[in-house]
Amino acid sequence: MTRKLHLAAFQTDFAHNLGSMIRLCACFGVTLDIIEPCGFPLSQKSLKEAALDYSDQCEMILHSDWSEFKEYSKNRRLILLSTKAKRSLWDFNFNLNDTLIMGRETQGVPDYVLDQCDSAVTIPMPGGGRSLNVAISAGIAISEATRKLKFK
Repeated sequence: MTRKLHLAAFQTDFAHNLGSMIRLCACFGVTLDIIEPCGFPLSQKSLKEAALDYSDQCEMILHSDWSEFKEYSKNRRLILLSTKAKRSLWDFNFNLNDTLIMGRETQGVPDYVLDQCDSAVTIPMPGGGRSLNVAISAGIAISEATRKLKFK
């Protein structure tokens, strides 16, 4: 197993957010796991349009559902980003074999996904907002994980 940070988009609702996550992963050298079904027709054409010219630079793995993703990720630590988590992203110790999981924009993740994750972290928002855009949250999380892993 290659030890490399992954980002997983769980049943993302909006193509433009998936496009942002593709560009994010391409720029940071992170593998993107896309867990279907998505809230839009997912095709090579829609991926290419959403990712602009970054789709060829991003390693993407499509998973037909959560079960297939779980089987693929059985040797990886699954870290869910959630507004409901108690543990701060700033206090979390990342490993190279971690997969950061982003939930759906409109519904987050179902309980069975939360129950199967190794940890859940939240991004503290001292300004009092309810939540951030999923792609922005992914960028913050990947940046923080990358920063911390640089010193390991």
